[in-house]
Amino acid sequence: MATDTGTLGSTVSPSVNLRTEQPCISPSILCPDSTLCIEPAQICDGKQDCPDGSDEKCMKKCPDDRDFLCKDRRGCVSLSLVCDGLSHCQDGSDELNCPSAAAPAAKDNVLQCHRNAKMCNDGTECVLLSHVCDGEKDCMDGSDEEGCQNTCKRGLVLGTRSTPLKCRNGFKLCDDGLECVMYSHLCDGEKDCKDGSDEEGCAIQCKAGEFQCSHGKKCLPQERVCDGQNDCQDRSDETDCSVMIEGCHQRCDNNTRCIPKSFLCDGERDCADGSDEENCLVSCADHQYRCASGQCVSEALRCDGYADCSDGSDELHCSRPPHCLTQLQCPHTHECLQKEWLCDGEDDCQDGSDEKNCNAPPAKCLKFQWQCGDSSQCVPLSWRCDGRKDCYNGIDEEKCSQKICPSHLYQCGSGECVDTNLVCNGVTNCADGSDEGVNCVLRSCSSPSAPLCEHSCVSTPYGPKCYCAAGFRLMSRATHCVDIDECTTAPHAVCNHICRNTRGSYSCHCHPGFYLEPDNKSCKTKDEPLLLASVQSDLFLLGVHSGMLRLLTSTSRPAFSLDYHWVQQRIYWLSTDYQSIRWVDMRKPDKRGNLVKGVKSDFIAVDWVGKNLYWVDGLVGQILAVKLSNTTVRSQDCTVVLGEDLEQPSSLVLLPHKGLMLWSEIGSTPQIKQSGMDGSERKVVVSHSLSWPVSLAYDLLDNKVYWADEKLRCIGSASLDGGNIKILQLAETPNPFSVVVFNDRVFWSDTKRRVIRSADKNTGKDQKVVLKRLGQPFGLKLMHALSQPAVPSPCDHLRCSHICLLAPPVTGRSAVCRCPKGLLLSKDNITCSRPRDSSFILLLSQNTIYQVTCFVVMDGITLKKMPNSRVLALPDINEAMGLDVSTQELYVAYAGSVDVLKMGSYRSRQGLTPAGQVLKLKDDSVTALAIDWVTSNLYWSSSSRPNIHVTSRNGGYTTSLLQGSLTLATSIALHPSSGRLCYTAAVMAGGKSLTQVVCAWMDGRNKAVLWGKSGIPNSLVFVNNGTRIYWADTGVISSIGVDGLGYKQFKAGPDLIMSLTYTENILFWVTQGKDAILYVNVVLHAVNTAYSFPPGSNSCSKNNGGCVHLCLAYPGGRMCKCGRGFYTLNVTSCAPITSCAPGEESCFDRSQCISRSKFCDGQVDCLDQSDEQDCDVCIKTQAGIHSFLPPPAFSFSEGAVPPASPSFKMTTASLPPEGRGISPNLSACRDSQCNNHGNCVTPPGGGTDLLCNCDLGYKGDSCKETVNGALGLPLTLSVLAVLIGLAILAFVLAKYQQRKRKQRRYFLDDFICSITTFRSYWMQYLVILIVKGII
Repeated sequence: MATDTGTLGSTVSPSVNLRTEQPCISPSILCPDSTLCIEPAQICDGKQDCPDGSDEKCMKKCPDDRDFLCKDRRGCVSLSLVCDGLSHCQDGSDELNCPSAAAPAAKDNVLQCHRNAKMCNDGTECVLLSHVCDGEKDCMDGSDEEGCQNTCKRGLVLGTRSTPLKCRNGFKLCDDGLECVMYSHLCDGEKDCKDGSDEEGCAIQCKAGEFQCSHGKKCLPQERVCDGQNDCQDRSDETDCSVMIEGCHQRCDNNTRCIPKSFLCDGERDCADGSDEENCLVSCADHQYRCASGQCVSEALRCDGYADCSDGSDELHCSRPPHCLTQLQCPHTHECLQKEWLCDGEDDCQDGSDEKNCNAPPAKCLKFQWQCGDSSQCVPLSWRCDGRKDCYNGIDEEKCSQKICPSHLYQCGSGECVDTNLVCNGVTNCADGSDEGVNCVLRSCSSPSAPLCEHSCVSTPYGPKCYCAAGFRLMSRATHCVDIDECTTAPHAVCNHICRNTRGSYSCHCHPGFYLEPDNKSCKTKDEPLLLASVQSDLFLLGVHSGMLRLLTSTSRPAFSLDYHWVQQRIYWLSTDYQSIRWVDMRKPDKRGNLVKGVKSDFIAVDWVGKNLYWVDGLVGQILAVKLSNTTVRSQDCTVVLGEDLEQPSSLVLLPHKGLMLWSEIGSTPQIKQSGMDGSERKVVVSHSLSWPVSLAYDLLDNKVYWADEKLRCIGSASLDGGNIKILQLAETPNPFSVVVFNDRVFWSDTKRRVIRSADKNTGKDQKVVLKRLGQPFGLKLMHALSQPAVPSPCDHLRCSHICLLAPPVTGRSAVCRCPKGLLLSKDNITCSRPRDSSFILLLSQNTIYQVTCFVVMDGITLKKMPNSRVLALPDINEAMGLDVSTQELYVAYAGSVDVLKMGSYRSRQGLTPAGQVLKLKDDSVTALAIDWVTSNLYWSSSSRPNIHVTSRNGGYTTSLLQGSLTLATSIALHPSSGRLCYTAAVMAGGKSLTQVVCAWMDGRNKAVLWGKSGIPNSLVFVNNGTRIYWADTGVISSIGVDGLGYKQFKAGPDLIMSLTYTENILFWVTQGKDAILYVNVVLHAVNTAYSFPPGSNSCSKNNGGCVHLCLAYPGGRMCKCGRGFYTLNVTSCAPITSCAPGEESCFDRSQCISRSKFCDGQVDCLDQSDEQDCDVCIKTQAGIHSFLPPPAFSFSEGAVPPASPSFKMTTASLPPEGRGISPNLSACRDSQCNNHGNCVTPPGGGTDLLCNCDLGYKGDSCKETVNGALGLPLTLSVLAVLIGLAILAFVLAKYQQRKRKQRRYFLDDFICSITTFRSYWMQYLVILIVKGII
């Protein structure tokens, strides 16, 4: 609480402005703006005792000759008050040498006391009843304290008091309730209460580490000993303080302050008397130059054209002028300049010539700034009306609401605040004279109607009013006072670190490791903090207090990001050009090395607790970590901490003592996010007031995050819960690059101004230029032991085999073990091991299959260099395009056929042997295939038949799953255990081509579009027991739950991803760049679990589910389907369709025969619409007009098992995109059965019940259900997108570039007709998973 900062003295304006607040003990007085206490006798004694000399600013004469000048010359009193029985002078000189008391006045002049007051026995004055028998003599004759013991009961004054005795501030009521004693007299060894209660309950012996007063039994904490305050009654806590306590090297300020040795001659005044900076002669190291100011700078910086000494002495008396690289030089001296320093408001030339003839254009203020009228100056919004003029013209403090005075001061009508002693004293002290008036006499505190004030009554021109002492405020009743908690109302205004409220005052304290400064507000560390800065390719160390500048090392490339490990005294920096993270020893700069090579990073951060280094890869969108080491480690030895849903991560800051990390993203939605250092518990911290946050810093003292925003040109801060956001948009931050915070200062580098500056972290004021050097400043770090507090590492007990990552306590564990790429975490959650030998991947080229065991796969290896691979030649196949596996059989697609091959064991010499043919299409190409390992049914799609079809392995029966207007299916994935089917495809909707990721049941029902915003999705794969799917896209790997929730994205680099698979918690993918490269990434941090193939079963597992032809599973059941040319007799049986006349074909439901010319003619003739299914074959005419013909028939080869009925051919046709749809006569069904969210279609296999084919975004039998959260606006393949797609294909397939350029004028049909050719090369390296135990 703030004590009275008003004037002490008489009723006339005093000359000496001294305070009696803490830490002085009455009657000592505190000198202004210092911690020095002096005795009253030292005031006006002719000797200056206060640092500012205020104790000798004494009055020589009174303003009014009729007034009495007090002997101590501290004030004047009216002659009418001299010898009136009350002391008005501080020294009581107005009551000295007074004549004896006059005879009692006549009765009509007898003093009259108002109610609730009592006349003293001598009749000269009145005292309040509350002051009677209160333990203090208020009457001159002491009559207010006489007879109390005989006439008072416990706590009551007979005849005058009906309530318990109340003690004044600083006093305690004795147990008998009859008197009050000062708190400082408690337990002092003397009984001050008549009942002795002030000496009861005192400690017999002080605790360890406490100080016991010499007189009495009072115990004090050790920090209150020799602190300049008398806490013991006998002042024994402040005697013999010449003995130095721990950390104390020199005493100053009249022996009231002790400072450590590091504070001496550090360039900062830490003693009020300045004795810590006197007689300084700093000795510099051998490699340093001593400035005239006492600073030390590296000898290499001497006479280099840039002033590094604060006084510029390092650029004086040089043998020859330096060569300025910028060709800019001060005209009269040889200092070099940069154009960014001209007219920047700072004198860089000794004569200030760089700041002359500057024409500042009118300021264009930013969002968080306020313009100083018509001037060229902008200031932060928070500086407006803050009580300090920041604009040059002072306009920022104009038209502000009137300042409210503290409760212990009187507010003038003109706005000033004056001491209450100056009100109604006959002298005008307010500018408008509002402190004087007629009511000062007519209605004063002596009037019977005056209020009963708890603290003091003040006569004002508006009548008597109650006032409170400093640190208190009036309650609503306007008579009682309550304590003000300044620590809550304005914490940073009163204390920089810790504010502790006390009754009527407050005290400032420092965090451990800091010392309180003479202003009793600021704190300072014992050891000087060092600013680590990279300026272009140079690394500097700068003493924040002393200005010591040391060139640590020079690199050949710019160092954009850096960090340090305090215990190891090692500095790490990022060299983007060399794609490496390097280090140098602070103590021995010649000792340096590489931590990791071959990494692309944007920002690094050191975990000094877990002993790891983290970095951000903004291009790929990952946060990675590697164990700190004295030797160079490979990039493959790192682990991916976060690799999903990171949109251009830019910067990173670690909080190892909390197990947390914060990072910024500068993508489409700028954000600052937080998670555990193991990647768990992700959340958004700041999502607004951001544009381009490029640097983060953590304030350990205030638990805040700071950031530099390059586009908003500001420095922002917020608490870790995202609240209390503050933006400092300074004129001095046109292009902030890096930001750090330490103690009460914020530091930042600006690449446009080419300067490093600092300011008060709360206000942005008190700015200082820290460093100006040639080149752009980039990375910053503030180095001090307190910035990396020593905390126990949980990793020391976990003993991970490879890398240990800290975790937040909320997860229930303090650390977790992780593995590098290509290794898996074992069941013990500690050991990393290679994948099991029986797990391997198959890589398909046009005529060869490569079998590679998973444990030899390395990340980022070209397929030409793949180790220990088994080469399997494809028999009689030269253009393989697709591959899938079921038990010991491989299904290979080439041209329009799918062959079955058997593969021998890994150790055998037997390669691939033919085992039949499942499918053979004429003039067609298979674009996607997948095997149901339970039934061996083949799910497939082709360029001419883009729907999803199913063909049985045994019998060769084929049926189609009506999936809407597909134009091209690019991949199919099955999960037979759950009965789910997913596929990626291009579809037609509203005349536009869209790409979709779709899931349905394996019988084709319950279709739902999960994602519609992909570019060219392919390579679907199920994970997590069929609850989630992954797929590849252009440069990214995406995933989503089969319920449509939880979309995530993993950036895999700029190259085209050609194929993707997953096994044992590891993703494998192949990219096509200059060489085909296989990449590995552990995306799920789970324990390695073994399972047998196939993993699960369904309703078709036993006897084909009882189905004669095709058994199609769905969740919890199965559906029997008949092959084409057959119809359903009952639930499980099928019969051949009746033959039609020559030239006719039967509808799929065998209900009728129609002419072949009616197939794919754009008109629906069959009731089941089967005559208009699979009509997607295109032929271009010379005029560019498209005609649509039925697709070529397909048949089964001799190698396949023939169907039960004779061989048959099937002809289908295609409608134009705008003509496809269902028959108009089914429009009523759309509204009644499909809730107007889908079209009615006849079920496959025939029947009278119509099914709903749901629109995009809906699913269910009646299209009532929506796909939650999975759908945004679908991505439209416009003409431009197709052109871009063709350009990408041309890059991969150079041999087809010329043909594609000729066909660019065609839209969707060009895309469909060429995609099959593209896929034959796109599938050149196809990754397929073989689960352990099948060979």
